Amino acid sequence: MSEVPQNLRYTSDHEWVRLEDDGSVVVGITDHAQEALGELVYVEAPEAGQEYGKGDACVVVESVKAASDVYAPIGGECT
Repeated sequence: MSEVPQNLRYTSDHEWVRLEDDGSVVVGITDHAQEALGELVYVEAPEAGQEYGKGDACVVVESVKAASDVYAPIGGECT
């Protein structure tokens, strides 16, 4: 069984958020989402300075199986 990091907060859409010491956040997708996608072939990341609202599609992850949007679990500006 895998370990669940205690410093992450999860969404129902398989994204997670980690609060950094400087007040910024890091966003990612869960192991389950990664396994469901399979081998990743491309990630379209947001540009620095781009702003998103909670729930906005902010990243596209492409795998050999499919392309999937990653939704912003919180609003803010990408750095």
